[in-house]
Amino acid sequence: MHILRAFIFLLLVASLLTPVYATSAKVYVWRNEAGVLVFSDSPKPGAEEVEVKTPNEAVSPSLNTSILDIKPKKIEDNFEVEIVRPTNNSTIRDNTGSVHVSGRIKPVFKQGLSIQLHIDDVPYKKPQTHSMFALRDIERGEHQIKLVLLNDKGKVIASSKPVTFYMHRASVNKAK
Repeated sequence: MHILRAFIFLLLVASLLTPVYATSAKVYVWRNEAGVLVFSDSPKPGAEEVEVKTPNEAVSPSLNTSILDIKPKKIEDNFEVEIVRPTNNSTIRDNTGSVHVSGRIKPVFKQGLSIQLHIDDVPYKKPQTHSMFALRDIERGEHQIKLVLLNDKGKVIASSKPVTFYMHRASVNKAK
């Protein structure tokens, strides 16, 4: 453990002694809870500023790094949402008006996301953390459903294609 601390300390000292373009950069040093020296460009209570001397001549880099793309990349999740059941233009025969809706989210349903079901362009209940819904007492006729994937702030990040289904329920009216 002492060898590792000594190596880290020597590495930090060597990096401070190496010529750099430090025109206005300030370096601060302090000891952390474990007693290890910490060097940073951000001040912290109790830190001391280290005097950095700049050389008289400019030092040119040994490698041309201008062609490297060193900007951090934002990894975007391109989610796909689809309704698996019921299928488009299907007929559901249920006298109670019950419909079971199941969806699929690709690549993976991550923590913090929620899914909202819309029926006939109206949100159905509250968003939830799984893609299975049980609709109750749906009126007879044509209906359209859609699933909307929401991030942790409630912003829509993906939605499914609308699916149309037809609810058939037995009529209580008697034919004359």
